[in-house]
Amino acid sequence: MAVTAAIFDDLSTLADATRSRMLLLLERHELTVSELCTVLQLPQSTVSRHLKMLADSGWVVSRRDGTSRYYTLSLDDRGHARRLWALLRDQVSATAGADQDARRLKNVLARRQSKSQEFFESTAGQWDKLRADLFGAASHLQALPALVDERWTVGDLGCGTGQVASALAPFVARVIAVDRSGEMLQAARRRLRDMPTAEVRRGELEALPIADAELDAATLLLVLHHLPDPSAALSEAHRTLKAGGRLVIADMLPHDREEYRQQMGHVWLGFSEDHMQRLLAAAGFDRIRIVPLSANAAAKGPALFVATAVKGEG
Repeated sequence: MAVTAAIFDDLSTLADATRSRMLLLLERHELTVSELCTVLQLPQSTVSRHLKMLADSGWVVSRRDGTSRYYTLSLDDRGHARRLWALLRDQVSATAGADQDARRLKNVLARRQSKSQEFFESTAGQWDKLRADLFGAASHLQALPALVDERWTVGDLGCGTGQVASALAPFVARVIAVDRSGEMLQAARRRLRDMPTAEVRRGELEALPIADAELDAATLLLVLHHLPDPSAALSEAHRTLKAGGRLVIADMLPHDREEYRQQMGHVWLGFSEDHMQRLLAAAGFDRIRIVPLSANAAAKGPALFVATAVKGEG
């Protein structure tokens, strides 16, 4: 009897043409009261009254988004309602009123888009600063590690305090962070302690504590200029990569900051593109690509490059 009573209640709710048209709109889109007013060409009080009846009977649900509230059709866990609506939908959608609603709905949705477009057109010159103020200067880069295959094991070679490893760890199967400095590794362990996919190992980059072909990819980011023999580190990276594995390097282009040798222990004052090409080829890498990065006006250091290379299948 309870199910039968519920069906009669639903029939009574849907007997009103306005409520049925409203449900047809809310089946396809989340809409606010004001948007429904525009589409249905009804005053707010009328739309709100119908929405309350639909919400009380379980036909619509709403969610708050800032100061707005969006309504949508709800048929979850109501088998008889789903069947009833399937029968009624075709009848409602064939009416002239529903056709006019659909035309006005297109305008309402276009207005949403135009508001967004107007915002970007008016703030294009300040967008980078606005996004940085809201979300941080590197927010646009934080999602990029998700491009990496989630099954990979990645080596962060010369990991320092673990900044790169912490960016990669949520997106891959395992990150092996290696550094020779005990102090750096302590900081890395603190940073990575809540990341179960990250492992910290102490070792030399010229004799990595990583097995042959253990890595799917590896990074050497602002590391090579500290090494007396970069070729040895590149050969070790090659050894630890699987066939087809990728190495990513970031480092400085040639510069004249001689004081870096004393202040920061730099051995090399940058690497030219030709020099890096020769080093990678000698280590056995294929598909070498070197891309100078655009200079950052706010940065005080030399210009950088990114090099990528792949371990051949042979």
